[in-house]
Amino acid sequence: MTQFMGTHRNRLDAKGRVSIPATFRAALKGGAGDGTDAARVILRPSHKEASIEGWSVSGFGRLAASLQRLDEFSDDRDDMAFALYAQASSLDPDREGRVSLPEALAAHAGLSETVVFVGLGDRFEIWEPAALENRMATARANTKARGLTLPGTAA
Repeated sequence: MTQFMGTHRNRLDAKGRVSIPATFRAALKGGAGDGTDAARVILRPSHKEASIEGWSVSGFGRLAASLQRLDEFSDDRDDMAFALYAQASSLDPDREGRVSLPEALAAHAGLSETVVFVGLGDRFEIWEPAALENRMATARANTKARGLTLPGTAA
């Protein structure tokens, strides 16, 4: 299973390119799911946050497969298909590990010169630095206030 961990700060260049952190590129290669050495990444806007989600090919495939459980012609399935696919991009990093962020995705996340990659296990997200700090503070406060733990673990 692909695991994205850690927080990494990078610069968005004048051409809209950003280097995917080396550890994330390695995880993408491991999550290609096709036996190749490809580090292809699927980027899509988060429908919950002002951020960009990054998925390995196999991870995005597992996510998209859950769409098949919804009724074929239902409004719910159509809405989720739009949310998953309409603004998604499949990108191959160049030799330096850079991808060109689509303008719509960069605008959705409010990105400018500095971006932050944050690993979330099965995916990573790309954030504007101040927005990520706010989100991390909210997550810590929510976890503490609700006494959240993982199933099978003690507090």
